[in-house]
Amino acid sequence: MSTATTLQPPVRAAFDDLIDYAGLFPPARLPMSDAAAEYAAARAGPAAWMLGRFIVPASRVPELTAARQASGASEPITVSVIVDGTLDPRQWFGGVGSLLTEVARLRKDAPSVRIHALEVPLAPLLSARETFDAAIGQLGALIGRAGLRDLPVYVELPQSAQRRELLAGAMAALARVRFSAKLRCGGITAEAFPSVDDVAAFIAAAAEEGVAFKATAGLHHPARHVDAATGFAMHGFLNLLAAASFAPRLANDALSAIVAEEDARAFRFDESSFAWRDERAGVDDLKTMRASAFAGYGSCSFAEPVADLTALGLLPATA
Repeated sequence: MSTATTLQPPVRAAFDDLIDYAGLFPPARLPMSDAAAEYAAARAGPAAWMLGRFIVPASRVPELTAARQASGASEPITVSVIVDGTLDPRQWFGGVGSLLTEVARLRKDAPSVRIHALEVPLAPLLSARETFDAAIGQLGALIGRAGLRDLPVYVELPQSAQRRELLAGAMAALARVRFSAKLRCGGITAEAFPSVDDVAAFIAAAAEEGVAFKATAGLHHPARHVDAATGFAMHGFLNLLAAASFAPRLANDALSAIVAEEDARAFRFDESSFAWRDERAGVDDLKTMRASAFAGYGSCSFAEPVADLTALGLLPATA
């Protein structure tokens, strides 16, 4: 496929601020100074319009501040903070509360770091009789008490056998407190990768309740594929983009077909629209979807998705 010479409006609408940078996390696991430098370089590069926030655990925000000072950086860095407390359900409430208090303090006392969003993993349920409603409600109270209610909050539900069964109720609980959701699409083991049907069900449930979501892990490349190094079937960010675009009008089996699509050429852009096979979304539809449904995704590499999109002919060689 030839490389584009200009940036088409639907491409801009689809990929604007799409990728949060997660260089601190596997498989990259960069040292803080290297990750901060790589983010700064990408922020100064031609594809910077696609780059979102720097993702950092709450426990490492002081380290990021120190790295920025050591590098002589003058501009604040925009971050999404992962509230990385214990996942023991018996200690989760107290641990998250303490971390949120610290995040609120850092928000006031660390001007070199601009906290733009929170990402909070929920602890697993203690018993099969429980739902996530109580934990989500408690989290809302904790964030309000910490004075952080003005920030976007992305809540990650545990990957468990009960997740599909409890998904609709969890999305409804998130909608009640006006939180967003977070979908983990991979990891360092095969079990960390949700199935096609699980991803489709998540996107459908989010659309049903009007809950925005972001994704993370395993999404370096545009289309679903089998990774040659690990043998893992990895999800694609174009698949998620299309599924979120068409979820309001498609049944779950059609969404599963989108998530399962392995032919990157099935996803097409022209001057006025984005399409998957016969389904089509215009520029305004894409803007609305990005604002209210698929907020973006975290990736430990920014260069890889940019290179792939350029190779597909969707980005100019200079992005």
